[in-house]
Amino acid sequence: MVWENPSQNRLNFLNKIDSITQPVDIIVLPEMFTSGFTMNPKGVAETMQGETVSWMKSIASKKQAAITGSLIIKENDNYYNRLLFVHPNGEINSYDKRHTFTLAGEDKVYTAGTKKLIVAFKGWSICPLICYDLRFPVWARNTENYEVLIYVANWPKPRVNAWDALLKARAIENMSYCIGVNRVGLDANNHEYSGHSAAYDVLGNRLDTTPFDKEAISIVTLDKTELENYRNKLNFLNDKDEFTLK
Repeated sequence: MVWENPSQNRLNFLNKIDSITQPVDIIVLPEMFTSGFTMNPKGVAETMQGETVSWMKSIASKKQAAITGSLIIKENDNYYNRLLFVHPNGEINSYDKRHTFTLAGEDKVYTAGTKKLIVAFKGWSICPLICYDLRFPVWARNTENYEVLIYVANWPKPRVNAWDALLKARAIENMSYCIGVNRVGLDANNHEYSGHSAAYDVLGNRLDTTPFDKEAISIVTLDKTELENYRNKLNFLNDKDEFTLK
């Protein structure tokens, strides 16, 4: 991704998306895909009526696929790290990152979200979350009976072992598919990102062969019947603890 350059990032991602020739249902982009993980939102923030939202709508319509990823949105004088899930018909679901990354000072710049999002799409129930959220299993706990977790991220290379382990753990403990999409390359702060994008099934088996440390497009097929068979056979979610978040 190009640092703090939404127009160039949109162009780069468009070229990648246009190279996908087979039909797909959902296109997943990384966290802050228009800018990189910047703590200087003023120059790159957009509104919900801005160019990137229109761009996402155009791609969703053209590809007849949903598209999701997070970008910086300014709303009511606050900045949000906001994930958008754009449907082919132009409908938009949004989720503001709950766990802002205090180590980088994200909590000082961006307003944290308070509401979990569950998206209904093509007969599937999907829970999309953002990067640092991955470290907090209570927030992801499958109380809604969703079938797919999606994490979009700027997760740095020095801690990528945690990324690998936690993606697999979230799939296993929630008896759901878990997809993680992370960026690659260096940012302007000299932080290195090594990708490790992956998809896991309910038993923690990896479903993709996405290469590490370089850009790639990976296409994965999820099987709802297989997921339901495992859930019905094992019934692990029936024994989950009851709790309330404050």
